[in-house]
Amino acid sequence: MKITRKLTPYLFLIPALIILSIIVFYPALQAFSLSFTKFGYDLTQPPEWVGLENFKRLAEDKLFRQTLINTLIYLLGVVPPLVFLSLILAIVVNQKLRGINWFRTAYYTPVVVSMVVAGLAWKAIYWSNGILNQFWFSLGFKDGIPWLTSPDFAIWSVMVVTIWKGLGYYMVIYLAGLQGISPELYEAASIEGSDGWKKHWDITIPLMKPYIFLVAVISALSATKVFEEIYLLTQGGPRNATKTVVYYLYEKAFKDLDFNYASTMGLVLFTFILVLSIVNLSLSRKVS
Repeated sequence: MKITRKLTPYLFLIPALIILSIIVFYPALQAFSLSFTKFGYDLTQPPEWVGLENFKRLAEDKLFRQTLINTLIYLLGVVPPLVFLSLILAIVVNQKLRGINWFRTAYYTPVVVSMVVAGLAWKAIYWSNGILNQFWFSLGFKDGIPWLTSPDFAIWSVMVVTIWKGLGYYMVIYLAGLQGISPELYEAASIEGSDGWKKHWDITIPLMKPYIFLVAVISALSATKVFEEIYLLTQGGPRNATKTVVYYLYEKAFKDLDFNYASTMGLVLFTFILVLSIVNLSLSRKVS
């Protein structure tokens, strides 16, 4: 009887483990093995074992190094605005004002909008005769800004879309934390002379550190795997200025059909995300 009770939870886990094994674990192991092999022209023959040849090729790939740099730039350009702007937005919509629920819904709407719809809309905004350049012309400038066609502007333009899309999502996370802070703390702070935005520096930010860290972790992991925005807006251009590791992996796997090389890139990206997660986990323990 005792043995049955101990085994019961695992019996409920078996269906989920089977599904995960089929759609996650087995493909991951296959990708790992493909990193050390190479397909020949005859698909009826088993793949040839080449050891670390794919990794050597990856180390010599200048385009891959550029995609790594682009991914790092994207990470550093997206995470800080998402962490702090969504916190400010959450503080604003946490006020007890008339119609505040409408504002919360409005700010959250981009989260539920399909990335395809959002990408096409922002692409129209960034067009040479789009809303942004029309506003630019109204200021007296004759030449428009090449938002998506210049290597100097393209990656930053794509970042804006990612930030716009994610603000509402992280706002909700912060809002849950803010509503758990007792109003008595703010009252006590105002008595001590901490009022206005200063009370948020003295009270809100210290108490919201776990939430700030959570948002930083989630947004950082998402930024390293960005794909949809790149695909819809620039497709890695111009001159590979917006091509990230995930998009380069997609090109190699599904355009060039070089699955071995793509699997190698995937393994490197997995290692990078794993290291980032371990660092974040160690920092979270210090924060908590």
